[in-house]
Amino acid sequence: MDLQKCISHVVQQLTNIHCSDYRYIPFYNRQLPSVQTLKEVVDIIRKIIFPGYFGNPLVTENSVLYHTGVHSEKLYHLLFEQIGRALTFEANDEDTHVLAKEKTLYFIDKLPEIKRLTSTDVKAMYDNDPAAKNYGEIIFCYPSIKALLNYRIAHELYLSKIPLIPRIITEMAHTETGIDIHPGAVIGEYFSIDHGTGVVIGQTSIIGNHVCLYQGVTLGAKNFVLDEAGNPMDVPRHPILEDHVTVYSNSSILGRITIGEGTVVGGNVWLTHSVPPHSRIVQSKAVEDAFIDGLGI
Repeated sequence: MDLQKCISHVVQQLTNIHCSDYRYIPFYNRQLPSVQTLKEVVDIIRKIIFPGYFGNPLVTENSVLYHTGVHSEKLYHLLFEQIGRALTFEANDEDTHVLAKEKTLYFIDKLPEIKRLTSTDVKAMYDNDPAAKNYGEIIFCYPSIKALLNYRIAHELYLSKIPLIPRIITEMAHTETGIDIHPGAVIGEYFSIDHGTGVVIGQTSIIGNHVCLYQGVTLGAKNFVLDEAGNPMDVPRHPILEDHVTVYSNSSILGRITIGEGTVVGGNVWLTHSVPPHSRIVQSKAVEDAFIDGLGI
């Protein structure tokens, strides 16, 4: 088979959108959100939330109003287009122009609250890390603050029932930092993730205020509830962590259980039951045996 015949044959197969072999790859004939543009959206929001840290380094107290206004206007136009595309993903040819405008303006109105929450996260990370020299170091360098800002942005979009975009934004941070936070999770003020690599926070997790997680922590589901057709049901299935809970590295907390206020969960713990406030949960000590002169072999 020559090149032209090979390509023609393959293209015919790949473009048969009704082929049952490809039934789990839906075909869409509309514009979908652009991952590249959404990266630009997040970058603009980062400049708005942290003026002077990212973007134009010459931002001063006298010019911050101007720069924030310029960034906010650009953000509106970019985000409006992307939200419009996302809404058509599930709209069945409905006119989404007015709805996209409403949702975009609603999100922009939430930026001061996103900044307030992010400020509390910076404070929490500083308080929980003796190696941090100042707040600016955390803003510039810490992957957890990048992941949390992406989450705070995505969560507001998720609450507005915007398809696709919230997951795209949190997965950007997941790719860059190794921290996987579903946009549907509810996370309170002063949230801290130390180191961060491998942290997983599931969709229906609820996290209170002043909670600290270390690397490798999983807040996951223990199992799935299936409907009559055998499909997983979207029901609450992830843990609830009350205020002032600390979970150390590589611990897994699974299922719709409650970790009471002020509890400390040690490292490498597998926890599938609720615990009362102010508990101390640690793994059992390893059994140590001394084998002398070949005993036990």
